[in-house]
Amino acid sequence: MLKGLDPLLSPELLYLLARMGHGDDLAIVDLNHPAETVARATTSGVLIRLPGVAVERVVQAVLSLLPLDDFTDDPVRLMQVVGEADATPEAMADILHSVHASGFTGKIARLERFEFYEAAKASFGVIQCGDPRFYGNVLLRMGAIAGKRPV
Repeated sequence: MLKGLDPLLSPELLYLLARMGHGDDLAIVDLNHPAETVARATTSGVLIRLPGVAVERVVQAVLSLLPLDDFTDDPVRLMQVVGEADATPEAMADILHSVHASGFTGKIARLERFEFYEAAKASFGVIQCGDPRFYGNVLLRMGAIAGKRPV
């Protein structure tokens, strides 16, 4: 057990996040998403399952470590509702709450369903939560953290 880490951040999930770099996307998807198929096409080929965990809880845990990219217009992208592009179902509203609670104030884009699937395939990896609610899908683009010159 490590101090200060959200308990949802398993060793496998931490390893996935540690391997990501500036500009890499992470797909966090609901229980209905074709996560296995999508994950095989990602850069890492990794699918991490978090059964029984709500999507907003996963977003909260990930954003406790992952900086969002401020060099792009849309570091947060959701899957829009089919036939109702402006609708915000419960799972999506909960994701938005977690994103805003992390301090993010930028633009949040919505991608058409199949556009989202293709963008998820181009991501670094996939986390599938156990949330059965529709439209609990988000892409998060990793930013960078400025530092000092190493010793």
